[in-house]
Amino acid sequence: MRIRHIAIFSAAVLAGALAGSLVGPRPAEAVARELIELQRDVTSLLQGQKDLSTQVTQDNTVMKTLISQSNDTVGKLGSTMSSLQKSVQDVQANSGARLDTMSTQVQGLSDNLEEIKSRLGKLNQQLVDLQNSVQTLDAKISGAGAPAPTTGLATPTSSTGSPSPAGSAGSLAGPTGLPAGAPSADTLYSNGLRDITSGKYDLARSEFEDYLKYYSETDLASNAQFYLGEIFYKQKQYVDAVAAYDKVLSNYPKSFKLGPARLRKGMALLDLGQKTGGVRELREVIKRFPGSDEDRLARAKLKELGVPITASR
Repeated sequence: MRIRHIAIFSAAVLAGALAGSLVGPRPAEAVARELIELQRDVTSLLQGQKDLSTQVTQDNTVMKTLISQSNDTVGKLGSTMSSLQKSVQDVQANSGARLDTMSTQVQGLSDNLEEIKSRLGKLNQQLVDLQNSVQTLDAKISGAGAPAPTTGLATPTSSTGSPSPAGSAGSLAGPTGLPAGAPSADTLYSNGLRDITSGKYDLARSEFEDYLKYYSETDLASNAQFYLGEIFYKQKQYVDAVAAYDKVLSNYPKSFKLGPARLRKGMALLDLGQKTGGVRELREVIKRFPGSDEDRLARAKLKELGVPITASR
């Protein structure tokens, strides 16, 4: 259409030139030269229009190519982002599992330390008893007739508050009348810790249940009961986990596992969908065990739930 307009304009110019030449007398050569120049200009304009049209067509083709390449790049980038997101989720899941395992291992080490401290206390008591016996015997031989005063630690007690048998090897010594071939307290407890940290939950549960069956009056009985709750929790048996943690809280009021048991009970209740009960237990943790690791974890969980630390009045 534009070329047509240029052609019409060129024809009009030629007609004007011819009319001008007819109106006034002009030299023929000058008129011919002007006509030639005018034709050359018109030809140049037509060629410029053609070149411009060709350039526009080429630019459109290039733009379409670039847009297509950009769409392909965006599609590939979206696929890469999806893969990266999945990788991040996998890493987070694996990290959570590893942290959970490390937490269990740390608890096991803490229990071993408590066990060692308990045994050292019992050995110290045995040493005091032995010294007293030697002093008493020496006094009798020398004719003093009165036993030497007893010094040192008090008679060790079990986790339930009852005194351990005098002269026993410590609170890990089991009750009398065990069935033949029953494993020792040390063996059951150590095997249970090893199996729970390695993920052998069914085997660990059997070992801790046997420990409670044969050695329920020992210092580490509350630990065994707590680990039963942990096993149920890891196997997503939250109802059984709550019951196991409750036994720690009710049967062993002096256990150092009270804080962890109450915290884990609250977590299990939340997993059961019992938000009110779970929040109540977490608030009890903050109230009863301020400054502890359990206090910090309970606060973090309440913040995650968007629940205030203390109940509104």
